[in-house]
Amino acid sequence: MTLDVEIPDPPTLSGPQDPGDYDAVDEPDERTGDDTRREELADFLAAGAWEDVFDEWAAHTYLTEDEFRAVRELGLLDELDFYWNPAAADVGYRAPAVPAELPETHDDLDADDIEDIEEELDDLARMVSEALETDYIHRDAEEFGYDWG
Repeated sequence: MTLDVEIPDPPTLSGPQDPGDYDAVDEPDERTGDDTRREELADFLAAGAWEDVFDEWAAHTYLTEDEFRAVRELGLLDELDFYWNPAAADVGYRAPAVPAELPETHDDLDADDIEDIEEELDDLARMVSEALETDYIHRDAEEFGYDWG
């Protein structure tokens, strides 16, 4: 199924400043400074990563336009978060959950709809993470801690 919607603005990347705040991230005991590189990643999203991936994702997602409208109205796209994980040397991501308490305008979403939305948001975030890692971060440069030259 293809989702025929206008490409929204990329997320602002304003999640927790410590990737260790996410359950799935292993972080060293001591951290110095903010090395999550959100600003650089946001620049990559604005430079085309978000648009390219969103287009590809929309062509394959099974979300309906009504479900996607709910995603937009609930602000879930802006809650997507991407960060550089220096411990794993990759781009980590966090996809938000649909709020347990839905506004009346979205009380028609059932448990299956909510599961679909969360699964598709996770898929979108994974795709963005992979695109950032493979197409935007140059592993032969020092900007993300690499100096393999």
